[in-house]
Order: sequence, then structure tokens, then C-alpha cells
Amino acid sequence: MTAERRVLDVSALPPHAFGPRGLIWWGTVGFMVIEGSMFVIVLITYFYLRLQVSDWPPSLPNPDLGPGTVNLLVAIATCVPAALAKRAAEKFDLRSVRIWLTALTVLNFITVAIRAFEYPALNCKWDDNAYGSITWFLISLHTIHLATDAMDGAVLTALSFTDRMTKPRFVDVSENSLYWYFIVVWWIPIYLTIYFAPRWL
Repeated sequence: MTAERRVLDVSALPPHAFGPRGLIWWGTVGFMVIEGSMFVIVLITYFYLRLQVSDWPPSLPNPDLGPGTVNLLVAIATCVPAALAKRAAEKFDLRSVRIWLTALTVLNFITVAIRAFEYPALNCKWDDNAYGSITWFLISLHTIHLATDAMDGAVLTALSFTDRMTKPRFVDVSENSLYWYFIVVWWIPIYLTIYFAPRWL
């Protein structure tokens, strides 16, 4: 006697979907949970090291606020084109997607460029001491996210001007904005830790 096999007919389901109805959304959220856990671990390490010494930073000046603060403001501003690109993508409005995705990508690369000025403003080298090492590691971890998402946005922008901009790519645009929010939101506690923890603690 053979056992019956149950089969689910999914042929009526759409080939793509926005938000929690789509697999891409769940993949993006899962990735954000994993990456967020990494940020938490590094921040815990930063404050653990702080508790081991009396002076913080030890024998080094505080980081300069200028470049990091500018980058924070630019990053927050990028949420506007990100939101507009996401809204346009979910309406399959190709013209608006092109406009706002291009604006977002340009601003993304500006944040990466500003980050280059932040490293000298830290007033330490990565191998000066534990403070220098964890500070460089923390900012570099965030920089990797900035750079990779800027490249991802550039690819999506280029695709939007070709005939490869199919409906699933609009889903990619929407999820790209979601992930960009994640990068911007995480920059706030990282910025406060790098630039103000030495002053407050």
C-alpha cells in the first residue's frame, strides 16, 4: 500500500509580492537581524573595553565631531529619496523610481565619500591601543554596509534604465530602501558611541 502524497497548488500565487507577503522581504529582514546582532556585539565589546581603563580614550584626543556629524545629517536626509523610491516601486511607477533611486544612489556615494574624512577625524590609528582598534573596527563595519548598499543601489539604478526592469526588480527597489533605513538607523547609536562616548564616559 502506497502512502498518499499531499500536493499544494500554488499556481494561483503571484510571482512577486511586496512586504511580508514576499520572500525577498523575509530574506531582507533576516539579514538585518543577523547584521544588527553583529553591531550589538561590537558595541558591547566597545563598552567592555571602556570599563577596563580609567581614561577613555587612553592617551589620545577625542574624535573631531565635524565629518561624523555631517555624515549623520546626510544619512538622515537620504531617507527622503529612499521612501519616495520605495513608494514609487510599489506603484510600479518607473519614471519616479528612476528619479528617486538615482537621487538616493548619489547621496549614498556622498556618505561613503564623507566617511573617508571621518577616519582622520578619529584622531587615532587602528593599532594605537584597544580604543583605536575597536573604534576603527566599529566605523569600518558600518562603512562596509554603506559601500555595499551604495553599489547595490547603483546596480538597481542602472537596471531601471534598461528593459530588464521587470516587476520583480521593483520589489528589489522596495527592499533596497528598507535595508537602507536599517543602515541609517544603526548609524545613530554608532555615531553617538564613536563621537560622544569618549566625551561623556
